[in-house]
Amino acid sequence: MNTPKRMDITPDQLKSLLNRVESGALADGDYEIIKGMAETITFLSYAVDNKNTSIKRLLKLLFGAQTEKTSTITRKDKAKKSDLKKKKPGHGKNSAEAYTGAEKIEIPHETLTHKDPCPVCEKGKVYDVKDPGLVIRVTGNAPCSGKVYELQKLRCNLCGQVFTARAPDNIGEEKYDAASGAMIALLKYGSGFPFNRLEQLQAFLGIPLPSSTQWEIVEAVADKIHPVYRALIRHAAQGDVIYNDDTVMKILELINNQEDDHGRKGMYTSGIVSTVNDLKIALFITGHNHAGENLDAVLAYRSKELSAPVQMCDALSRNVPKNFATILSNCLAHARRKFIDVEWNFPDECAYVLETLEKVYQYDDDTRRQNMTSEQRLKYHQEKSGPLMKNLNAWLNKQFDEKKVEPNSNLGQGISYMQKHWPELTLFLREPNAPLDNNLCERALKKAILHRKNSMFYKTLHGAYIGDLFMSLIHTCGLCRVNPFAYLKKIQEHSSELFADPERWLPWNYKEAVTSPEE
Repeated sequence: MNTPKRMDITPDQLKSLLNRVESGALADGDYEIIKGMAETITFLSYAVDNKNTSIKRLLKLLFGAQTEKTSTITRKDKAKKSDLKKKKPGHGKNSAEAYTGAEKIEIPHETLTHKDPCPVCEKGKVYDVKDPGLVIRVTGNAPCSGKVYELQKLRCNLCGQVFTARAPDNIGEEKYDAASGAMIALLKYGSGFPFNRLEQLQAFLGIPLPSSTQWEIVEAVADKIHPVYRALIRHAAQGDVIYNDDTVMKILELINNQEDDHGRKGMYTSGIVSTVNDLKIALFITGHNHAGENLDAVLAYRSKELSAPVQMCDALSRNVPKNFATILSNCLAHARRKFIDVEWNFPDECAYVLETLEKVYQYDDDTRRQNMTSEQRLKYHQEKSGPLMKNLNAWLNKQFDEKKVEPNSNLGQGISYMQKHWPELTLFLREPNAPLDNNLCERALKKAILHRKNSMFYKTLHGAYIGDLFMSLIHTCGLCRVNPFAYLKKIQEHSSELFADPERWLPWNYKEAVTSPEE
């Protein structure tokens, strides 16, 4: 909105104007004054609207949003979902099945064995029960513990010859084993634990581990396993649905070089999540390139026999690849958030939009609970969500057609965004695999954001590549429900086999490649 033209008016002139308006006898020039006053009021209202919205966004950034649930935002008195569902039994504690990484120790009965006579009735026999009794004990250890082997030395008192005990055969040749490398990488790139913080913790626990040594360890681990990262990229390129987005990330080496060949100074970590049938693969790529350019590089590995994948992202043009065709879908959560930000000022209008989208998400939850196929999901959405989205589109058009909403207002901008990207926002009504939002990728990007909050930057492009490698493997393990510590440890131990055929050592199939009898 343009700033109104400045017009100075004294209190006496304003009083005279009001008297003329009251008597109905306006003079020449009164129209311009009244018009200027009306424009000023409109401008101030618009400015206050924008300022309050900006303040709400700032408060959300500083303190976080408590919730974005429609029932909370629109302040409607609705029954809680927990009241509608049958309360699950249990006391809130983790079951023994949840301790998948714990060591299992079988304790036999002190006096009885299978098929022994019953000591009570003395007639029957006792048999093993399928479900044993369980006792759980959790202990604490340093992230990287150590052992000091003191090899006894003996010296002859006559000839002076020294005899040293032989070190055990099973302790290995290297000071830092595969488990220590896996743990450091998991803490750094999976949990955002900086090297210097781990150095302090290890010093407190009496196991020194300098930050420079930690970097040398993870770099050496990356040298042993890096082909699996390229294999992961090749698999991700074959995805049915590909999600992508990016977030800022500093690389000191690039800051010193100022800008790339395109004159670009910005640096980003792109998150790409690809679904290949039932598998989910996460990739991280850091540098000057935007998410769309990095997706281009990934899709270069895509089989030419495959049709274009569905791409889910927000509506920024930099997220779209230029060299490969995709079926573009935009994020409903992004569009929804534009109404959440201004709900305080337009409660009724925003409530209609948010409650409509709430029903669409409920229908999408139905498709997951009922394990529908992609074709069944499409048909279900067309029957249930189709009429809702059609009515919503008509409502959006009506707001501008009937001049109910000012296009330049914050609400108008939210409406304009949905209208502009309507085909991409409603792709789930036309394509079987199209998702509703980009939340899967945004959750993945939190790995990079966590690293940025704690470590702040990468020093070099090489360091950024190693970070991308580990984040990709660790988060893919999480998506595939694989223990990332066990995975990183095992692929180090089988580095030579991994180099020969990295396709067999991916998170979802590496256990099949382990052929040693003891494993």
